[in-house]
Amino acid sequence: MYAVIKTGGKQQRVKPGDVIEVERLMHEGETISFQPLLVVDDEGATHVGKAAAGAVVTAKPLGEKKGEKIRVMRYRPKTGYSKRTGHRQLLTLLEISGIELGSSGKRRSAKAAEPATSAPAETAPAETASAETASAETAPADSE
Repeated sequence: MYAVIKTGGKQQRVKPGDVIEVERLMHEGETISFQPLLVVDDEGATHVGKAAAGAVVTAKPLGEKKGEKIRVMRYRPKTGYSKRTGHRQLLTLLEISGIELGSSGKRRSAKAAEPATSAPAETAPAETASAETASAETAPADSE
């Protein structure tokens, strides 16, 4: 089983037991969870979109470190200007502890039932309010 998660503006394919480096995460506690996921593959059955919405990847932070140094040089010809700088990205090491496919179908059906019952009650006052404002706006225009 594997999943594709998005963190730090990058996508990574992970499976349980992997140790990955991601851009520094401010984490509290012993586990980090990633949700929603882009793709989840469960032994040949691929889940994307709404099917993968309930899936959760849990990871345990192992520590932090700095990445490799990137050297940056700025140079302007014929002026004698040159400048060298460097950058080291802070990284967090994560060990993927598990991928769970959650039962998102139950949650979606409960959410879908609530708006269906409350939606008609909300639209009726909105329609009457818009009709009143429309008649109020046209009335002064006719009297001028």
